[in-house]
Amino acid sequence: QVQLAESGGGSAQAGGSLKLSCVASKYTVSGVSMAWFRQAPGKEREMVAVLWYDDIKNYADSVKDRFIISRDNAKNTLYLQMNNLEAEDTGIYFCAARYSGPRYLWGEPNRYGVWGHGTQVTVSS
Repeated sequence: QVQLAESGGGSAQAGGSLKLSCVASKYTVSGVSMAWFRQAPGKEREMVAVLWYDDIKNYADSVKDRFIISRDNAKNTLYLQMNNLEAEDTGIYFCAARYSGPRYLWGEPNRYGVWGHGTQVTVSS
């Protein structure tokens, strides 16, 4: 079965950087749409970034100009480079795949059919 495994989370100071990875098993990241979401304690899961099958990228306003989504087809891995981190970026980060629907609904978690287990990111101010 398809599996997505996130890694790279940890603790960072505000203003610092982290790079998350999402390795796919029994699924190719090349030419497909994949996304990153996050969930803070007591809050709903929210969109962070999406990389469409045609390499177009969309970002949540809160992370635009700070985060970069990318993929390495040879490593079958999706990435999220997070720069200039803020305390509000704290949460569990999930990668997701198998999106179904129009592009403008990419922020709805229930439109993704496969999820990883997440990796914790903690940013201290």
